[in-house]
Amino acid sequence: MARMEAEVTFDDITAAGAAERDALIAKLVSQMSLREKIKQMTGSTTMVGLVIMAVRYGWRTFDSGENKRLGIPEIRFTDGPRGVCLNHSTCFPVAMARGATWDVALQEEVGSAVGIEARAQGANFYGGVCINVPRHPGWGRAQETFGEDQFLLGVMGASMVRGVQRHVMACAKHLACNSIEEARFFVDVKIDERTLREVYLPHFKRCVDAGVACVMSAYNQVNGEFCGHNAHLLREILKRDWGFGGFVMSDFVYGVRDGEKGVPGGLDMEMPKRWKFGPGLLRKVKRGVVPDSMLDEAVTRIVGRKAAFAGVGEGGYDAAKVACAAHRQLALEVARKAIVLLKNDGGALPLNAGATGKIAVIGRLADRANICDKGSSQVKPPRVITPLEGIHELAGASVEVVYEEGKDLGKARSAASGVDAAVVVVGLDHRDEGEFLPAVHIGGDREDLRLPRGQEELIKAVADASDRCIVVLVGGSAILTSAWQDEVEAILMAWYPGMEGGLALAGVLFGEVNPGGKLPVTFPASNEQNPVFDKKANTAQYGYYHGYRMFDKKGMTPAFAFGFGLSHTTFECTDLRLSSASLDEKGTLRASVDVTNTGSLEGDEVVQLYVSCPGVAVDRPVKELKAFARVTLEPVETKTVSLTVPIADLSYYDVDAGAFVVEKGEHKALVGTSSDDLPSSATFVVG
Repeated sequence: MARMEAEVTFDDITAAGAAERDALIAKLVSQMSLREKIKQMTGSTTMVGLVIMAVRYGWRTFDSGENKRLGIPEIRFTDGPRGVCLNHSTCFPVAMARGATWDVALQEEVGSAVGIEARAQGANFYGGVCINVPRHPGWGRAQETFGEDQFLLGVMGASMVRGVQRHVMACAKHLACNSIEEARFFVDVKIDERTLREVYLPHFKRCVDAGVACVMSAYNQVNGEFCGHNAHLLREILKRDWGFGGFVMSDFVYGVRDGEKGVPGGLDMEMPKRWKFGPGLLRKVKRGVVPDSMLDEAVTRIVGRKAAFAGVGEGGYDAAKVACAAHRQLALEVARKAIVLLKNDGGALPLNAGATGKIAVIGRLADRANICDKGSSQVKPPRVITPLEGIHELAGASVEVVYEEGKDLGKARSAASGVDAAVVVVGLDHRDEGEFLPAVHIGGDREDLRLPRGQEELIKAVADASDRCIVVLVGGSAILTSAWQDEVEAILMAWYPGMEGGLALAGVLFGEVNPGGKLPVTFPASNEQNPVFDKKANTAQYGYYHGYRMFDKKGMTPAFAFGFGLSHTTFECTDLRLSSASLDEKGTLRASVDVTNTGSLEGDEVVQLYVSCPGVAVDRPVKELKAFARVTLEPVETKTVSLTVPIADLSYYDVDAGAFVVEKGEHKALVGTSSDDLPSSATFVVG
């Protein structure tokens, strides 16, 4: 009698070399029943768990796919674009603030810290890498992403992926065109293929190239098909064209509308509960409506990623790492580097604590732990330093600090009168933006970018009473300033600065920190400068232009340009040199520029390289960001900054050819310190 061949287990796969793994995974999958396969493809959260999730998101990991018979471990998912949702984790500044640092290495450090804290709390899968394009700056979840520009988004997103995946699997989300929060469950985004490929997908491709384990599909429709079973997005582009080897997971609860379409459409996993991938899918497979081979593919992808990350970063993940001193210090560093100085007339900042006798701090947000932590961004740090607390800590005993909430304009004027400086903290919170939770009236989109609830009147009242009015803006994206910016002496954009944000802000106010953040999103001068935006739309047309590209195309002047940010010192970019004046489509443009600190203080500058294509025939943006670097310089110090641009990055998507094409002709490299300040230029030809 022939001896039965031994079953393959998950341990056999992880113990094998890379060359053997694919064959062993295929054998393991062949041993599984249909029910076992579908269990790998579905979350195991119960109905009770869903109810708890609605009230307290992140109360525990969301698990899926354990198979004790074959030794396959479960996936343990946690979320949190600003920190791990579990327990009392470190709350970092929001992703938009991290985008404002323009510091790729720092972002990777944040990713690593998040991965450590996820692993230390029992998770092996992190879903907080949000890289959707905020087509309109009032998108409710703009704060969760890194900015309006697809290049900046991709570079920062890929950096986050690399940091997280030192320790756990990462998920990039939400594929694709998810940029209207309140209509996200039903809106059908109409978009042409070139716009889709060039504007709304390149940053996902960068994360795929960085090895991201998973991509989450979006709730919305794209060109008439829900993203959870959109074969063009998931099968043709993601898996075929990009060669993505990981798995595709649905967004939670409503991410799969049709189980029969889901698997053929390219979706591999439904989360957080077996719903559309339940008994109905099993019957469809048994009847041959959904091929069994497609289940095999999905399970192979899932098991393959589990095996690839089974031994990542073993050891040292104890609870003491959660919100540890090193991670809190990292959160402080990020918050400091993220703050953008938008205006500073007459040297209003920094304040000299030794020469300042009394300051007024005005505004309810000055005394609030405002980290906008609702929905899937929910993180509960062990403490949050408010702006008022940070100012008290750094002001010292010699400075009298008075606080006024700002509800009564008369009291606000009185508090601001006769002080050396008045700091007005205004902006947004979870009631104004964020993940939309209609049952509790939280979050949603902002069609109007003006400050809410009488805050403009508060600023004007304080400005009337004070000769040094400093406005601190808190929020996740652009805020209109035109109605009051000429009446105040200084403006700081602090974003949602995380658990150490109050201390970071105080450091900038008192000159302990020289601000060096740059805007990752254009601040328009009026609502009318933004794209058409209907937060309840059933259908939305997404065009080729938005952000600074749209401002350039239409010749509009924003309040503050993309890439803009002041410093307490001054910089100069000179002597731009290109490695070659002629390159082919497989070449790489190498640019060098000398950057000099022409002031008297140490500071950071972000050198930005844009490329324009005046010598090509196809309609292109006036200029596009293609490289950047943040550099620290001592007074009068000069450094040579090198920037590289693969010529392939200058391509456009040729719909007829079905491929990206580099157009031959004259191009121009533009280098400077913001999208509207690019004094150095050099021409090169692609031939």
